[in-house]
Amino acid sequence: MHDSSILNKARKYCAYQERSQQELRDKLYSWGLHKADVEKTIAQMVEEGFMNEERFAIAFAGGKFRIKHWGRIKIKLALKQKKVSDYCIRKALNEIDEKDYRKTLEKLISSYSKKVFEKNPLKKNYRIAQHAIGKGFEPEMVWNAINQSEV
Repeated sequence: MHDSSILNKARKYCAYQERSQQELRDKLYSWGLHKADVEKTIAQMVEEGFMNEERFAIAFAGGKFRIKHWGRIKIKLALKQKKVSDYCIRKALNEIDEKDYRKTLEKLISSYSKKVFEKNPLKKNYRIAQHAIGKGFEPEMVWNAINQSEV
């Protein structure tokens, strides 16, 4: 494949949805490109505005929070896995509205508490907390929310 067809394929790949640089890098390698061509293509994509790591991080964090109800810890780990810079991760996490974040946690606790059939309130709260912490919410915030709600 020559440069323009690679660039066109890469543009289509990035136009479909926001991508991290690492996702594009992996895709370019899967197409059989060598390191120099991969880095040149990524630089071109950034220059053209098809790829923007900060924009990707904000879109990714917002989507995982709104759709999957992930907490900040899980979002941060997922972005780190995609090799997104710490700056972009912080920027993306700051975009999540604090009120919405707390409201989502409260809804998560409330809905999960209806699914936990446990007589012992301590065991029930523990299971609810484990679920919320597993979704990536901060343990201290989870326990405060559980203690404030009447589960």
